[in-house]
Amino acid sequence: MSTKIFSIILLTCVNFIFAQQNDEFLSAKRYFDYQRFMLNKEFKKKFEKEKDRNEKLSIKNDFSEFMKKLDSVQNTAFIGTLIKVKNREDLEKLTFRNFGKFDIETPKKTELNEEAKYPGGFETLRKQVAHLFYSDAILMDQKILKANVVFVVEKDGSISSVHAEGDNFTFNRQAEIALYLLPEKFSPAIINGNAVRYRFRLPLAMNFE
Repeated sequence: MSTKIFSIILLTCVNFIFAQQNDEFLSAKRYFDYQRFMLNKEFKKKFEKEKDRNEKLSIKNDFSEFMKKLDSVQNTAFIGTLIKVKNREDLEKLTFRNFGKFDIETPKKTELNEEAKYPGGFETLRKQVAHLFYSDAILMDQKILKANVVFVVEKDGSISSVHAEGDNFTFNRQAEIALYLLPEKFSPAIINGNAVRYRFRLPLAMNFE
């Protein structure tokens, strides 16, 4: 039973490595997934080699502590990546506007033949955001935190311009990171057979009891 724990952790680590929304976040995620893979491999080898039961428990505890520290370091890297992505997107918007090529407006829902959709539907989207959300960064003064996350689904199904609106700044920032880490692209909104940019709103509420 104990040896299976390491395999389960490894599978969890690599589960969300494919087809992510954003190249900067994908690169950062791959780096930390590799670090988890190597740690998992070394701890598993040490765990299986050890015969003493107490030592095995100590190895498991050490592994858990290493992973918590790695999660924290990863989150710091993701915050830096978020700042980089937002700055790049703002610069691109400014550049396109100066050349009159940036489509600021997105169509109304009533104009669409098909809405933008996430694979598996709205509930799958919410569950994946919750799974990717780094809750250890939140210092809770409330049991329930809420935000509306607004973003643009681009014509190719990727997302951009993610902005969370809520009372807790850290919660907002972690929600934005989680959106950029989504493992799948959307099906874009369609008007007259053509994919169009579409502004999407995702209400989020999390209970931290």
